[in-house]
Amino acid sequence: MMPWWGWLLLGLFFLLAEMLTPGGFYLIFFGAGALIVGTLAGLKFTGPEWTEWLLFSVFSIGALLFFRKPLLKRFQTANMGKEIDSLVGEAAVALDQIAVDAIGKVELRGAAWNARNVGESSVARGQRCKVVQVDGLTLSVRNE
Repeated sequence: MMPWWGWLLLGLFFLLAEMLTPGGFYLIFFGAGALIVGTLAGLKFTGPEWTEWLLFSVFSIGALLFFRKPLLKRFQTANMGKEIDSLVGEAAVALDQIAVDAIGKVELRGAAWNARNVGESSVARGQRCKVVQVDGLTLSVRNE
């Protein structure tokens, strides 16, 4: 039979493991279950060893099923799954003369990018152009 302090140590181990691992709130519920069983065992409310393991399983899995989804919803950011930073619509400066449907270099945010001119006229060197699409590391630009 596991002593009451063993359950408390197991609970603290699970809580520590939850903090150290990138996860989706799984181990925290097993830690809480072990802490509850340790408290009940310390107060002599558990009975035989199989009862402790049954209580641990019921508390842990019950808490996981009822509280995991609300916790995930609470701690996820509003921008999760959306583009956090888009270059579309920003102004770039052409470093090369870029003919229509040709690829050249533009400067955007202090960095040089490959850019394809998708506009109807060429982009002159030093001219500002607008980013209309991002395809990997190549920007699609046109005259502003």
